[in-house]
Amino acid sequence: MLFDWFTFGAQTLNFLVLVWLMKRFLYKPILNAIDAREKRIALALADAALKQTAAQKERDAFQKKNEDFDRQRNELLGQAKDEARAERQRLLDEAQQVADTLRTKKQDALTRELQTLHQDIARRSREEVLAIAQKVLADLAGLSLEERMGAVFTQRLRELDDAAKTALAEALTTSSNTVRVRSAFALSASQRDAMQQALNESLSSDIKIQFDTTPELISGIELTANGWKVAWNIADFLASLEQRIGDFSKEQSDGQIYAGTSTAVSMPAPEKAA
Repeated sequence: MLFDWFTFGAQTLNFLVLVWLMKRFLYKPILNAIDAREKRIALALADAALKQTAAQKERDAFQKKNEDFDRQRNELLGQAKDEARAERQRLLDEAQQVADTLRTKKQDALTRELQTLHQDIARRSREEVLAIAQKVLADLAGLSLEERMGAVFTQRLRELDDAAKTALAEALTTSSNTVRVRSAFALSASQRDAMQQALNESLSSDIKIQFDTTPELISGIELTANGWKVAWNIADFLASLEQRIGDFSKEQSDGQIYAGTSTAVSMPAPEKAA
């Protein structure tokens, strides 16, 4: 069989033309499309990576914000708790202070009330004892209490010892030879004369006496001269009774302060003189 070079050449030329045509109109567009698609995919992957990175950053920032928020919330809660505890303690301290103030005021009021009660009891006791003494002296001696006290005080002036006379004489040297006699009641003229005479006899001198009436002496008489004094007072005889009344009132006071309530204080009735 003969080899036809013309046919071989024509077929080769046709094949090359076909390859060129396929490359020109088929493979190149496909390759370009593939390259473009790969570029789009690469760009999409790069964009996705960027978005993922941004999302991670946003996630980290959000997590940090949450941590900061939790920290601030815990700090605020702790601060609020501290402030609440401090306010609670302040209110408790104020309440305790108010309670202590009220308790102190109540105790002070009770103390003042008991002091007033004690003074009233002492005053009434002196008045009762004085009234009884007046009645007893009037019944037994037929004299008033004032007359008897004047007589007793006059007798005491007559019986001054040497030391008392010396002290009184020294006091009179700086008081213009004048003494002062105070009494809880008005002395009669005879009582004043008797005292004047008794004092003159005791000091062997003419003494000027200033007579004053002072009810605070509680049925008593006293003579003073520049700080020197001689006195006779029923209050002296009532001292032991008043002390007993004071002790009794103190017991009642302690009981009232602890109990927080007022209690009545009863006084035993004085015994009647035979």
